[in-house]
Amino acid sequence: MSASPINRAMNAGEWRLLLALTLLWSGSFLFIKIAVQDMPPLTVAALRIALAAAILGVALRAAGRSVARDRRMLGVFAVMGLLNNVLPFALISWAQTEIPSGLASILNATTPLFTVLVAHVATHDERISVAKIAGMLLGIAGVACLIGPQALQGFGAHGLAALACLAAALSYACAGVFGRRHLRSAAPMSAAAGQLTMSTLLLL
Repeated sequence: MSASPINRAMNAGEWRLLLALTLLWSGSFLFIKIAVQDMPPLTVAALRIALAAAILGVALRAAGRSVARDRRMLGVFAVMGLLNNVLPFALISWAQTEIPSGLASILNATTPLFTVLVAHVATHDERISVAKIAGMLLGIAGVACLIGPQALQGFGAHGLAALACLAAALSYACAGVFGRRHLRSAAPMSAAAGQLTMSTLLLL
């Protein structure tokens, strides 16, 4: 039996893209920590989103593509923007006024674990399993080991900020499951541009 599109193995190109995304995403925690020393957290989140929306808008126009503008898709983009950009970016930016970037990145690494749990509840074909949970926990432990156990020292002293990071991870997980259900027909670049544009409007 051939693998389904959801569970198929990643090819070499997709692994390279994942590595590039990992490098870009991991560096963002350091830059957020620097930025929130001089700007309000919501401003940092808004600037990140607006800049990304502008860059993707230019890239989309250069490629001769456009964002779907029917009412249904605009609603989907708004929900995705809220769950995938506005809420997590704002929460993480605020949290990093209290906790170090290393701890924030470790807590953000719980996103796959939350995704497994949310998908189990919200879908019928992505059921939870011992292997999935073990794999997610092993991944989180690996991130913690790479960054260093000293990063966890701020967890107890800044519990609310740590919970904000966990809430951001949960929001990312909900966005992933929601996007799988409602963005099947949308081109990836158009979907990304649409949700970032709606995110910018939500923050105005």
